[in-house]
Amino acid sequence: MVMMLKGKAESLEHDPNRPIRPDTLQPTVIRLRYYVRVPFRELPLTRRNIFHRDGNQCQYCGVTSSEKLSIDHVIPRSRGGLDSWENVTTACLSCNIEKGNRTPKEAGMPLKRVPRKPSSSLSFEATRQINLGKHAEWSKYVFS
Repeated sequence: MVMMLKGKAESLEHDPNRPIRPDTLQPTVIRLRYYVRVPFRELPLTRRNIFHRDGNQCQYCGVTSSEKLSIDHVIPRSRGGLDSWENVTTACLSCNIEKGNRTPKEAGMPLKRVPRKPSSSLSFEATRQINLGKHAEWSKYVFS
């Protein structure tokens, strides 16, 4: 709101259910009138972020979140595998147990998608909010 009052931003979308004053609605999408550099922030490696990256789907059998999902290390930690975006993936409990202490190749369980680090933390967070059913109006402005 301060940026809008100072003329640095303009409102594109409003929340009709949350008026700030009788004549002003709370903005949900704003556009800056000039570029503002956003400092780089590393995207944290968390369960929630890994599940979102993989679409809440087992990367071995493709089952969705209807079954309990877990985190699997592609190269097991006991074999020197690290906790990194490129080495962790979403797996259902049955696939995780079946794979055990083996690599996907040794277990004969190819990955549906090779794990990688998401490219942008801002678009990653925005798509997560949209997928949660919050801020659906953002979808017009976010590239996924």
